[in-house]
Amino acid sequence: MPQQKQEESQEVRKKEQIYRGKNLEDLKVLDVRESAKYLKSRSRRAILRNFDKIEKFVKRCETKLSRNKKIRTHQRDIVVVPSLVGMNIHIHNGRNFQEVPITVEMIGHRLGEFALTRGKVTHSAAGIGATKSSKAAKK
Repeated sequence: MPQQKQEESQEVRKKEQIYRGKNLEDLKVLDVRESAKYLKSRSRRAILRNFDKIEKFVKRCETKLSRNKKIRTHQRDIVVVPSLVGMNIHIHNGRNFQEVPITVEMIGHRLGEFALTRGKVTHSAAGIGATKSSKAAKK
């Protein structure tokens, strides 16, 4: 009985990451162009047209990780491929670099989708003269 509970708890802890019916480990082994077969049509076309640019970016990310440096990029149009999953990439949003951890759900999307360029606006109270009642108080 105790061994059975331990086995079940180990299975629960390690959740298998699957993208479109394939294990993440199987997808990471594939080349960029081979992994494009499992993506939706728009991102597949983008990868097949720019595979050299994406492969160069992945290689650059791996060399930065081997040197224990941050991965910083201005390239917001790179499509997330399975070999990028698990990395923390700092993406430029126009003002500074936002740290984005890459997960399985992000495969097929572009890096720029995860570093928002416009911040949330929080408005305060209206200033003097902004409303009719505050104009009357001003006189």
